[in-house]
Amino acid sequence: MSPSSATRPPTTWSRDLCFYLQKLGVAIEGVGSTTLRVTGCESIDVDVDYSPSEDPIEAMSLLAAAIVTKSSITITRVPIEFLEIELATLEEMGFRYSRTEEYVAANGATRPVDLTTHASDLTAPPDKIHPMPFPGLNIDNLPFFAAIAAVAEGQTLLHDWVYENRAIYLTELNKLGAQVKLLDPHRVLVEGPTHWSGAEIVCPPALRPAVVILLAMLASKGTSVLRSTYVIHRGYEDLAERLNLLGANIETFRDI
Repeated sequence: MSPSSATRPPTTWSRDLCFYLQKLGVAIEGVGSTTLRVTGCESIDVDVDYSPSEDPIEAMSLLAAAIVTKSSITITRVPIEFLEIELATLEEMGFRYSRTEEYVAANGATRPVDLTTHASDLTAPPDKIHPMPFPGLNIDNLPFFAAIAAVAEGQTLLHDWVYENRAIYLTELNKLGAQVKLLDPHRVLVEGPTHWSGAEIVCPPALRPAVVILLAMLASKGTSVLRSTYVIHRGYEDLAERLNLLGANIETFRDI
């Protein structure tokens, strides 16, 4: 097969695919950049063991959970190179945390750290928060900043310019006491701080906004009910159980 090239922002998943293919004997140049040069093989007949990279979006989910509940937790194996902009934005808002030195993940390439959160009083950032191709803020991490901005002092503008109408689901946080104003299909203005209170909400069909609502419920007084949670179960493995291990009190039922 003749060499070919492709241009695409790198992600943990695309890099994982590259690392796996390299183990199979495929020659790939430019892993970690926006341009890959792939030279295929006539045949592949080899057994390999491979460990997928840690998920930066799941790490961001746990970060958001700690921030909105003002909790101190330790998140292990955080793929730091894919969360640098998110953490820089959080630091600008006043978020405090500590971290270990980088070490090598099981795949031999990713550089994770262990990160410990500290209860922090946040203020709104001076600029809007918006996603960009790597190494910018991950588009799937943007919704978590709605709940984070809701506990920060001041107004925060979130600009979700990639997905049509996903931002509208973030206004569901208003049912829990937040002040989220939809400016247009791509922008919301969040004003905090929020005094969260429990509510009953039907889970939106968008995965990240659905998890954002669940995390905000952790910070809410009283009992909250989140119905039709299939989308969360599809995107996360045993999320409720793992949050319960951190001190949450979440009961799951088949009919919701």
